[in-house]
Amino acid sequence: MYSSSLVKLFTILLLLSNFLGAETIKFGLGSCLDQNYPQPIWTSIEKEKLNYFVFLGDNVYGDLPSGSLIKMKYAYKKQRSILPEFLDQMEVYPIWDDHDFGINDGGGDYKLKKNAKKMFLDFWEIPKNDIRHKREGIYFSDEKIFYDKKFKLIFLDTRYFRSKLIKENDTYIKNEDGTILGKEQWNWFSEELKDDFDFLIVFSSIQILAEDHRFEKWSNFPSEKNKLLDYLHEFKGKTLLVSGDRHRGGIYTKNNLIEITASSLNKPGSFDFESDKYLVGKTFPEENYGTIEISKTATKVNLKSISGELLNSITINN
Repeated sequence: MYSSSLVKLFTILLLLSNFLGAETIKFGLGSCLDQNYPQPIWTSIEKEKLNYFVFLGDNVYGDLPSGSLIKMKYAYKKQRSILPEFLDQMEVYPIWDDHDFGINDGGGDYKLKKNAKKMFLDFWEIPKNDIRHKREGIYFSDEKIFYDKKFKLIFLDTRYFRSKLIKENDTYIKNEDGTILGKEQWNWFSEELKDDFDFLIVFSSIQILAEDHRFEKWSNFPSEKNKLLDYLHEFKGKTLLVSGDRHRGGIYTKNNLIEITASSLNKPGSFDFESDKYLVGKTFPEENYGTIEISKTATKVNLKSISGELLNSITINN
């Protein structure tokens, strides 16, 4: 067996080799990965030669209607044995959604959220000195320098603090007074935006821009969505939004903001027609993943099929 220090050195060397001579820096994006379903999509993702991968939530399906975490324990154990080894050669960023939070469509009133948080952080091997172990929720940020430009990465927690959803006739409707991020996370978010950076990427498990479907989305909490968009107004044209959750992929634009929804890795959604006033082209309910390709001059966002076929793309100048 190799010592832990040698393993860490080997991993660092692999990461560096991915960057050397590369014309682009590439992130992979995916959500909704059921440990009990086949996962053939990793074959195409491996061919992308990624530098990073972002798990956007529902990274396992361990929830039960009762809220018990018994299934979660075994879901994580099985998923650990399935995830491809090539992910060990890159930096992986995870956030959660309801099915790895602990209860379907769950929010801040979920009684076992602290237990679920510990299981999440342990599974993803988040270092014990990481701030996520010390505060409520699993939100965090990072900064990367690509081509002499600073990229600010913000990973939101849309579960731990969220107010209750309101449903009428099997459709979620607006909760005018509720919160998604909660007071502490909002304060943190506003402070993060005071940093100097050239480009901003915000990762949210649920969709931010979409309005017209009946499922979970930021639009169910209009005051929260407006607050977020007000914060981002200053960075229009230099911001990318990323989401999962929907079991269908798509690209959306509103007022010079761009969002990619990459969902699902192995659980295709309903093939019923769906559109939205902010949708670019159409949605893709088949298995899909996303990529972000960062070059010296532009950031290209791609949505791809299980075979690696390009489904849709959009480019932002850096």
